[in-house]
Amino acid sequence: MACARVPLDEQQVTEPGPLGKERTLPALHPDRTEERCFVPYKPPPEDGSPADVEEFLEHARFITEDLEWLLALPHDKFWCQVVFDESLQRCLDSYLRHAPRGLDLSTLPSSPAVADMQRSIHKAVFLTFLRMATHKESKEHFFTPAVFGEIIYENFLFDIPKLLDLCVLFGKGNGQLLHKMIENIFTQQPSYYNDLDETVPTVLQVFDTILEKCGLQCEGATAAEPMKLNAHKKPTAMTMSQQELLDIILYLCDSTTTINAFLDIFPAACSSFQSHGFLSSLTSFYETGVPDLEKAIRKRNFDDKSLQEDLWKRLSHSCRKMVETVHLLLFCMEISRIKELLQYFTSFLPEKRFLTDYDEQFPVADDISLLQQAVPIIDETRTSYLLQGVESAWDSVGRRKPQSQIQTSQAQASASLSANQGPAPGAAGAMCPVIGAELESLLSCIRDLLPDLGEGFLLECLKEYNYNSELVINDILEDRLAPSLAKLDRTMPRPVKEELPAVLNNRSNVFDGDEFDVFRREQVDMSRIWKGRRKGENVREMLNDKRHVAEQKARYHAYETVVDEVIVEPGESATAYELDDYDDEYDDTYDMNQVGANDLDGDSLLTRRYLWCQTLSPTLHSRLCCLPGCSFRPERSSNVVGRPKGQGQTTETLLDRRKKETNKSRGANHNRRSMADRKRNKGMIPS
Repeated sequence: MACARVPLDEQQVTEPGPLGKERTLPALHPDRTEERCFVPYKPPPEDGSPADVEEFLEHARFITEDLEWLLALPHDKFWCQVVFDESLQRCLDSYLRHAPRGLDLSTLPSSPAVADMQRSIHKAVFLTFLRMATHKESKEHFFTPAVFGEIIYENFLFDIPKLLDLCVLFGKGNGQLLHKMIENIFTQQPSYYNDLDETVPTVLQVFDTILEKCGLQCEGATAAEPMKLNAHKKPTAMTMSQQELLDIILYLCDSTTTINAFLDIFPAACSSFQSHGFLSSLTSFYETGVPDLEKAIRKRNFDDKSLQEDLWKRLSHSCRKMVETVHLLLFCMEISRIKELLQYFTSFLPEKRFLTDYDEQFPVADDISLLQQAVPIIDETRTSYLLQGVESAWDSVGRRKPQSQIQTSQAQASASLSANQGPAPGAAGAMCPVIGAELESLLSCIRDLLPDLGEGFLLECLKEYNYNSELVINDILEDRLAPSLAKLDRTMPRPVKEELPAVLNNRSNVFDGDEFDVFRREQVDMSRIWKGRRKGENVREMLNDKRHVAEQKARYHAYETVVDEVIVEPGESATAYELDDYDDEYDDTYDMNQVGANDLDGDSLLTRRYLWCQTLSPTLHSRLCCLPGCSFRPERSSNVVGRPKGQGQTTETLLDRRKKETNKSRGANHNRRSMADRKRNKGMIPS
């Protein structure tokens, strides 16, 4: 029997030998191992056929029963089986290698029996690894720490790839247990830190390999080496086979998810990744490789649209995990390394695409605010420079920053520049809705990947997500839309835009409806329209053209016929002959009276008529005077001097003097005399 309070590695046990004789053996010995064959794990069938499902359930039942038997063994027997049973290690390794990850669970059959069995295996494997990582189960059952570290290291019970797989498979919901488990492994065996340092370059090689497969980096080439002439012949993401593209996306998704899970659960490993320049390599790969892969998934023709959607979902998931990994590596630093942290942010400024995606997931303004709270004394100039660089990155990639972040960024920029007495030049204002060609481009981008969705539904999604098409696609594929969008009909068509009345319909012009009104006539006689002098036009021919004279003859012909009397037949109206009816109201009282005929100033009319005639040209004036029947003759010259005083004056002289007296004061206010004479002539004033 094992002695109490003695480490398992120092215990001795007495057991019957092969010939029945008792023998003493160390507690950890191969002969103490039970004969048990652990079968390797196989994942659930994808097609879900009844035969395959039945085979999986039977196979999984064997594994579950064997692991539950193992966990029920006492401490010494358990470790003998773990250390010396190779079939057990093959079973555990097969589960770590083939067990479905987070994104793979959605592709599993919907059979409840399959899901229950998968959960049973998952739990049994996790409990087995958890017990394997515990060097002290109780006061009576424990290992010497150094011996425990040597056992798990030399027997390859744990290694860096296994720890990575453990984190990605069991990290969800078991983070604290996994952290204690991995921390204990590294504490009891520090050699794992050396293994981790040797593993990081291999992890970096993952990104170089993907770039090489996509034709973005030559094999074995460094930055100082020129590109080979045949480098352009290598396949790219657009020209490679569909299976190769699928393998690359799966490889990238699995790698980024695993790395992120490991660093999230065991932050102490961040220093090893930082020491190998992992941050700069990851951001550089993001900037170079991600746009190329996105373009390939969008533009390539896929016979199976569900495959295209799955690839996009996995690539979007990979992008989020890469951004989260960078955030983890940045903020696992000590406060004393604040300058180094700001230097990392500065190095991200040239990586426009990565910087916008990082700022969208982890606003840089919030990060800087946290740093300012932790370290009040911080370089304000550098922080304002970083915030301006982030705003510039958004403008460079042609994307719009979410409204919630715009206000935070503006407030942070204002606070950072308070010492400089001015706002950030790159601060953005309120976001305007996307319209026109830019909106059509976003809709086309989404519909290339999700052709079954209606444009009306996509428009509502774009408005909700501040016109970020990538977030819209990702949340649709992962079924994480906001409740307001989830209630909408996904086939909703685009709303019909009401056409405004045409401006021409309200147009009013004097030329409306004429022969040249192109807005109302479908055809216009173009032969009557020309620019400049008409082609073939001759001045002499134009002057000799008397067509307009002929057109006017018909107009004036009506004036040639003069009718003195028109006989109106009984029953006919005079209006038919355009004659005026007799007006009985006409006042003919003065028709026979010559009103004003005896006025002395009657000759003024003749005078005015004469003055008018004088304004005519001399030729017309003489011709007018000689016309037959014309009673007008030019007046004689006036003679107001007359004869000497006492000899009497002629009638002409008296009339001339009177005319002079009348007309000498016609202007100003001196016509009182003429008005007095007029009253006297009318008999109003006694002579």
